[in-house]
Amino acid sequence: MSFYLETALKRKNRQKTQIEYFRQYSGLKFWIVDPVEHAQRYDATNGRCCFNHLIGLPKKDKTPKPLFDYEIEILNALQENKLIWIKKSRGLGVTELLLRFIAWCCLRDDTWQGMNICIVTGPRIDLAITLINRLKKLFPNVIFEDKETVCTINDCKIEAYPSHNLDAMRGLTNVVFILIDEGDYFPPGQQQDVRAVAEGYIPKSNPQIVMASTPNAPEGLYQQIELEPNSMYTKIFLPYHRGLGKIYTEEEIIQAKESPSFEREFNLAYLGQAGNVFDEYKIQQIAERGTFLENKRHGVTPLAWEKVLAIDPGYGSSKFAMVLLGKEVEYGYIETLYAEEFANAGFNEMLEEISRLWHNCRVDKIFIDGSAPELIRAVKDSVVGESSYNYLEQIKRYESKRWNPLQYFKVLPINFRTEGKEMLAHLKRLVDSDVLAISPTSFNKLIVAMRTAYAVEYTLKKSLGAHDDVLDAMLMASQYFVLPSTA
Repeated sequence: MSFYLETALKRKNRQKTQIEYFRQYSGLKFWIVDPVEHAQRYDATNGRCCFNHLIGLPKKDKTPKPLFDYEIEILNALQENKLIWIKKSRGLGVTELLLRFIAWCCLRDDTWQGMNICIVTGPRIDLAITLINRLKKLFPNVIFEDKETVCTINDCKIEAYPSHNLDAMRGLTNVVFILIDEGDYFPPGQQQDVRAVAEGYIPKSNPQIVMASTPNAPEGLYQQIELEPNSMYTKIFLPYHRGLGKIYTEEEIIQAKESPSFEREFNLAYLGQAGNVFDEYKIQQIAERGTFLENKRHGVTPLAWEKVLAIDPGYGSSKFAMVLLGKEVEYGYIETLYAEEFANAGFNEMLEEISRLWHNCRVDKIFIDGSAPELIRAVKDSVVGESSYNYLEQIKRYESKRWNPLQYFKVLPINFRTEGKEMLAHLKRLVDSDVLAISPTSFNKLIVAMRTAYAVEYTLKKSLGAHDDVLDAMLMASQYFVLPSTA
């Protein structure tokens, strides 16, 4: 017998053995909810009462765990609804439950035979491989011959796709189930893409679509769906207290509360990635200071204060952001008086807003990202009334004479490429020097942006933070104010 024929026969025998092995799961319930009935059935069948007992209960710290009430809630939703959105606390075991549910659906009968099941993970291929490995480990006696991102169970093909490579997921036939795991942590463009691809299958094969994620940044995939009126998704909210005394101990939660990311990781708050630039305690002080000062001035912008407006124009998926800072005269604090982001902003609309702020607030200087020469010229010419002709050459000429352009021009370009690191370092010095004030009531996006700011060697990693456009505007505006010790 040739080697190739022998190999083919062995593979065929293994497939036959697998089919026979998988038959033992046919007809089993996923879980028996009534505890008395479950115990009786467990004793009568020697542990072959349900799918989860037969494959082995999920474990935490090597200790088997039953299905908890919040998992039963998910299970009921899975059996009653096609589209499900789960916003969850970290570590509740939801992904494990959903992987087990997929495996059970493949084996309970032949309904899913020949069908495709898609699992979408984060952009790294190792995340896709990890989830498929978890599926395969539910059946340690089976030799799976699929590639690392594929698991075939009872002729049902389960494949995991990284969020940056969804082209391979388009155009499939017979898609019966789509799981989007931790989708709120996908990069923003990929969040919209995965939703479009998944929901694009609804008119084709009407699959069940399940999203399960811990919340991340504001205005991402999860908050968009949460705020949608008449949403097509059945929504399940699982904060940490649903798992207290079950999957979590009191001690674990007490320890978790020491982390600044607790509200996001365990209490369903949209806060984004915990940053490493600004100290959380300092940000809390900035917020308290901002609340005090805003209440003190009753929301009125004092005209006598020294003020600077910084503008970060939006390009592509970015937003048009503006921050107005003023130096408060009684305490010497630098207070945020305006901080806004505008999506899909029109040029003329933004020019009108800049003009309104310039005149109504009596702004002293305007800083604009140097990569927007058209806006710089328009603001110079039509808003503040200074010549835009050869403005870069004018600035260079003044610098060559060792004259500070800030003293002679009302509108100045800021070069992020050359000044970005120093701008971030300067803003951090202001934060650490206890001179900043930002009202969380009026300017929460800016607070969130600072909380989630993450940098490597003073270079911001914007994909990890939230509201990076308004943070860029804040970086520019802060340059106007010099600490007394460095003046």
